[in-house]
Amino acid sequence: MKLLFALMLPLIWLSSVYAQKDSYLFAGTYTARGSEGIYVYRFDPAIGALSLASVAKGLVNPSFLALSPDKQFLYAVEENDPGHVSAFRFDEKSGQLSKLNTQPSEGVWPCHIEVDASGKWCIAGNYGSGDLCVLPIQPDGSLGKAAQTIRHSGSSVNAERQEKPHVHSINIAPNNRDVFVADLGTDKIMAYRLDSVSGTLSTGTPPFVKTADGAGPRHFAFHPGGKFAYAVLELNATVTAYTYEAGSLTPVQTTSTLPADYTGSNSCADIHVSPDGKFLYSSNRGHNSLAVFAIDAKSGKLTPKGHQSVLGKTPRNFAIDPSGKFLLVANQESDNIQIFRRNRRTGSLTYTGQETKVSMPVCLKFR
Repeated sequence: MKLLFALMLPLIWLSSVYAQKDSYLFAGTYTARGSEGIYVYRFDPAIGALSLASVAKGLVNPSFLALSPDKQFLYAVEENDPGHVSAFRFDEKSGQLSKLNTQPSEGVWPCHIEVDASGKWCIAGNYGSGDLCVLPIQPDGSLGKAAQTIRHSGSSVNAERQEKPHVHSINIAPNNRDVFVADLGTDKIMAYRLDSVSGTLSTGTPPFVKTADGAGPRHFAFHPGGKFAYAVLELNATVTAYTYEAGSLTPVQTTSTLPADYTGSNSCADIHVSPDGKFLYSSNRGHNSLAVFAIDAKSGKLTPKGHQSVLGKTPRNFAIDPSGKFLLVANQESDNIQIFRRNRRTGSLTYTGQETKVSMPVCLKFR
């Protein structure tokens, strides 16, 4: 037994070293208040700290980001009128992004982007014009011109925010076939089927799932177990849990993201499930908090577990690091990224004291 343990020690040590290997965090920003573009940070998973590696400059509002499956390429929407999507090659050794090219997003104010599992197709959603486009990814990682554009139609009950379609997120299922598009303006999550060979999107069956009137579906998260999905509804500050099967979403529960006694204004933004599938987090802008929920493994339903102040203003986006130990919050209006340690048993968050200042962070993406 002692000999076996002695032989295992080097393997245990190597495993520990590998587990503690630094990763990278990309931060997309708005450039209206001093930001220079996309910020690249090295992330130390031992203490949850960020150190600046590089900045990709010369971009206008490179807000939301997506990585290729092999993580060699990064894609960013440039949220403007007209909108664009830019492609970058990433050098892991230097931490530098090299711009490859830019293509039109075929719409206005693109605010979200996803890359399919084949690495051949990039789908961008245009909030301002209420449409989405499919752009082919070339062998060198650059983008071709849009191969398809789909324009939504309709409106909903909130005259100020839902006067027309507003595509807010593109969400490709783990099967790389089902694509769900949250449209805040129409109170619908549209369903499509992706042909990963041709890059063509066709209407799903059913073609959409309706939310409550005035709810405003925004961002979306799949459960790692593959049976559940969750939508955060910006305008009425709720999260809806769905069962997911054969391209279809069935709502099973809708619950508030706010404390019962909160009476101030609020709009929801981001949503993520922990890597182990046990907890869900959603951000509140106004209450300036993360709502914490436990996930029932059998039904997918949520149980509220409390709220964590984000120690800043307007938590636009957040990300859980690959180890599941830390959660990082991008506070858009207080110009900072705050880092919390995550209790993997209870889901609770504790501030680490680690803060990174950056102007108007909008999207955090781990590599």
